[in-house]
Amino acid sequence: MGASLSNLTEGTNGAGHGPGLGDIPESCVACVFMYLTPPEICNLARLNRAFRGAASSDSVWESKLPPNYHDILDLLPPQMYQNLSKKDIFALLSRPIPFEDGNKLVWIDRGTGRVCSSVSAKAMAITGIEDRRYWNWIPTEESRFHVVAYLQQIWWFEVDGVVKFPFPADIYTLSFRLHIGRFSKRLGRRVCNFEHTHGWDIKPVRFELSTSDGQQASYECCLDQTEHDDAYGNHKRGCWVDYKVGEFTVTDSDPVTEVRFSMKQIDCTHSKGGLCVDSVFIVPSDLKGRKRIGVLK
Repeated sequence: MGASLSNLTEGTNGAGHGPGLGDIPESCVACVFMYLTPPEICNLARLNRAFRGAASSDSVWESKLPPNYHDILDLLPPQMYQNLSKKDIFALLSRPIPFEDGNKLVWIDRGTGRVCSSVSAKAMAITGIEDRRYWNWIPTEESRFHVVAYLQQIWWFEVDGVVKFPFPADIYTLSFRLHIGRFSKRLGRRVCNFEHTHGWDIKPVRFELSTSDGQQASYECCLDQTEHDDAYGNHKRGCWVDYKVGEFTVTDSDPVTEVRFSMKQIDCTHSKGGLCVDSVFIVPSDLKGRKRIGVLK
C-alpha cells in the first residue's frame, strides 16, 4: 500500500507505473491552489515537486494577500520586503506589525489572509491615567503590547480611543479585552488578587463605537456578575474576556476608515476598581468564532 501511494504522488517520473499526481502540470496545480486556504496549500506542498513548486508561486500567494497589502508594507522599512516572494510577504504580514509608536498593531490572519488590528491601552485616552492613586501600568507577557493599565479605584471611569487605517472591504467586529482583578506570578504560578475589585456589579458599563461614514453600535453590561458564567462556561473573574462592542462594515479601503470607540461608567454615586484594560481588537466578524477567553496565546 505504501508503494502504491508513492506511485500516486510521484507519477511516471517516479516509479513508471502510470500517471499520478506528480504528472499534473504545475500551472494546473497552481490554479487549484487559488481556491484553497494558506494552511491547506502548505500541507499539500509536501506531496511532490509539482505541488511544492505551485505552492511557491507568486500568483497563488498574491491571491491570498489582502487587496491593499501594500498599505501594510508601507509601515515597514523597504529593505524588509523589497526582494521577498509573495509567499514570504504573506509570512511577514502574518506577524503583528506595529505602527503609531508601537501602540497599534496590524496583521493578516494566517488562515484567511484577512486584516486584523489591535490598539493598546497606551494609545487610549483614559480618565485619571496620570494619577497613580487611580491607575498603574503593569508589565506582563499576557498582552501583545507587554503592558496593561490597572485601575485601583475611580469614580468617573472613561476610556476612549481611535484607529485610522485603510481596512479592506469586510465586516469587522470590535471588542475590548478586559480582566477583572489583578494578576501576577507567584512561585511560577499565575495568581489573581481581587482586593480592589468592586463596583462593576452595580451599574453597567457602556461600550460604543462609531465610524467616519456614520455607522454606530453600542452595548451595555455589568462586568462583574460572579453568579453568572459566560457563554463558554467560564467565570469572568481572573480571566481575560473580550467584550464585543459591535460590528461595522467597510466597502472600500479608500477613503481610509476611522473608528472611534469608548467604554464608560460615569455614574458617580459609587466608585469602581480592580480592572485591567489591555487593548481593543478589530477582526473580521466570522473569525470571532474561536474561544475568546483566557490568557493570550
